[in-house]
This record gives sequence, structure tokens and C-alpha cells, in this order.
Amino acid sequence: MHILAFLSIFILILIAGFFSASETSMMSLNRYRLKHRAKKSKAARRAIKLLERPDRLLGMILIGNTFANILVSSITTILAQHYFGDFGVAVSTVSLTFIIILFAEILPKTFAAIQPERLAMPATLILTGLLKVTYPIVLLVNVITNTILMGFGVRVHQHRLTDPLTAEELKSVVQASGEHIEAHKNMLLGILDLEKATIKDVMLPRQNIYGLNLEEPWDKLFEKIYTSPYSKLPVYRGDIGHVIGILSIKKLINFSSTTKNPVGELEKLITQPYFVPETTNLKNQMVNFQKNSEKIALVVDEYGDIQGLVTLEDILEEIVGEFTSFNQPSAKLQIQKNENGCYTVDAAISLRDLHRDLGIELPSEGEAKTLGGLLVLYLDGIPKPHTCLKLGNYPIEILSVDATTILSVRIFVPTKH
Repeated sequence: MHILAFLSIFILILIAGFFSASETSMMSLNRYRLKHRAKKSKAARRAIKLLERPDRLLGMILIGNTFANILVSSITTILAQHYFGDFGVAVSTVSLTFIIILFAEILPKTFAAIQPERLAMPATLILTGLLKVTYPIVLLVNVITNTILMGFGVRVHQHRLTDPLTAEELKSVVQASGEHIEAHKNMLLGILDLEKATIKDVMLPRQNIYGLNLEEPWDKLFEKIYTSPYSKLPVYRGDIGHVIGILSIKKLINFSSTTKNPVGELEKLITQPYFVPETTNLKNQMVNFQKNSEKIALVVDEYGDIQGLVTLEDILEEIVGEFTSFNQPSAKLQIQKNENGCYTVDAAISLRDLHRDLGIELPSEGEAKTLGGLLVLYLDGIPKPHTCLKLGNYPIEILSVDATTILSVRIFVPTKH
């Protein structure tokens, strides 16, 4: 008889350990991985169903755990009193507390927290069956607890298995993904960063736009068209501020330059320009390009003055990295590595490209978007060649300037240890 009692104590401690492990493992499951596995796994679908009502799941687990612990305590007390009297009851209480904490709580919960799926998946079958058997008791307990929780403003029925992730949280998930999506990590992060950047961050500045001035002689226009590295060119009169449209080079396949009025014939091939505000974020502009069937746009400020040019490719480069340049020099060509951690950099490089390619982030100064613009604002004017300064942790030397801009600089990037 006593052997049966000792066997019962052992089994009840295992049952209590099972409920403790089940609670921890079920609550530690990755909800997004669980939803993915549910497409092929019945156990995952059972887990999702159980987690849809955590109040019922936890109620059933705690009822089972409490029942096992009380029963094992009662049996142990009876045996201890039988063998050792009142002194045995005190000893058994201390001993049983230690055993339950160790073998029915800490060990199973620690193991379940480390390997939740290994325990939770097979446990779902048992938990689902127990929930059906104990449903009336669980329902009664839930009604009481949920009523109390409502007094604190907690609505159990509004619980969702997976809360929507913000862009920043999703970035953290992608960055923590490790080697699983290493090949796609930068692209995913680029997509998530599109809302942060505006057209002004990636556009080709006004002064660098390669276009056709219809007031120039035809032979010069013809040469610019013939040698153009771009498939589409802005067309204007006098300066880019008086743009009249966009010319697609493909439309010139059958164009004859021997006509009496080649400029007039050229104007017939020009399409209406597409203007976009410089403050539009890249995500919205990519959608706008698709909606309007456009790939190139002229960027205007709040006064309607043209500030630059942006293409669909510029936005795609923010996601997948640089292509062969379409409308501006590659950032990698604007940076030349020297010895001792020094880099010679074209001052026209954007701060975003500088950060992306060198991994450095200079302190922001006003609305500067390029390295040269940042240095001019920081120094409050055009410096002389060989002027040296330090921005953040980076020593910088001005190598060359012209009347209005800084042309090139040397940056020293300390080695990271």
C-alpha cells in the first residue's frame, strides 16, 4: 500500500512538471513561426487554437498543476505522520517544497524555455483533450477571473495571437535573423527604410542634370544626343528652370537630322515632364512612378523651382544597392581608398552613400545632403585647400575647391577594434 503511495507521489510530481513545462513552452512559442508551420503541421494548428484563448489554456494548466501539487502534499503528509509523527510532517513539508520547486517548477520550465517547440508540439494533443474534459471548471474559473480583469480595463476576448509589428520592430527581426536570410537582409532593410528617406536624399542635384538646351546650335545638340549615356533627357530653353519636357532617346531611331527644322521635329517627340515635390518619401514615390507609368521625374521645391532629377532606379538602388549608373556617378567611384585608413572622396557624394559605403555617420548640419554641403555649412563658407577639421570622430582635409563648392576631401576612418 505504501509502495503505491510513493509511486503516486512520483507520478504526481511528473504531472506537475508536465503542466509547468507546458505553460512555459506554450507561452514561449514564436507566434510567427507557429503560423507558418500551421500550413503543414496539425500540432501547430492545435497550438494556435489553444493560444487564441490564453485564459482558458492557462486556467486549465493551473487547475491541473494545483490539483497535482495539493494531492502530492496530502499523500506526503499522511505518510510522514504515519512513519515519523508530528515531527515528520514538518520535515516532509520542507523537503517536499524543495522537491516541487526543483523538479516540478525550475527544471521543467527552464528546459521548456530553451526548447519550447520540442515540448509544446506533442503537449498540444494532451492539453486539447484535458481542456475538453475540464471545460466546465475552466469556464467557471475564467468567468470569475475575466470579470475581475474587466474591472482593470483588460479585455481577454480582444487578445490577438500576433500583434502587428511596427517597421522598427520588423527591422530588429530582420537584423536578428542571422544566416537564414543573409542574402536578402540588406534588401529587406532597404525596403523598410524607404519611408524615412525623401526624394531630396537621392535626387541628382540641379547643377548635375544632363539635358538638352534647345537654344544651343543643332550640331551641339546632335552631339549631346549622340554621346548621351542616358536613355531619357530633360529638354529646356535657356536653363533647366524652363524645362519643356522629356525626350526618350528610343524615339530618335527613325529621326532624320537633315530636315529643314530638326529642332522643331525634335520638339514633336518630347513628352510632358513629370514633377514631384522634394519632400515626398521614397515609398510613396515608387508607388507614384508605377501609378503614372513613369521612370523619371523632375524634383521641385515648395516654390515650384526645379531642384534636381530622380529616377525609379535611384529608389531601387536604396533597396538592392547600386546598378550601373543611369543618371549619376556610382558612389563607389566617388570614393578611393588610400593607405592608413584614408579615403579620397568626391565632395558631391551624398551623405547617405557615404554612410552606406564607408559605414560612417557624420553629425548632421542643417539641411545638407552632400558631403560638400555639410562642410560648407559647418565651416560657414568655402574653405581654402588643405583646411583640416574634425567632424565627429573623423579627421577631414579639404583637398580642392572652386569658387562656389568643395570638390574633394580626404577622410581618415579610424580602424574599429
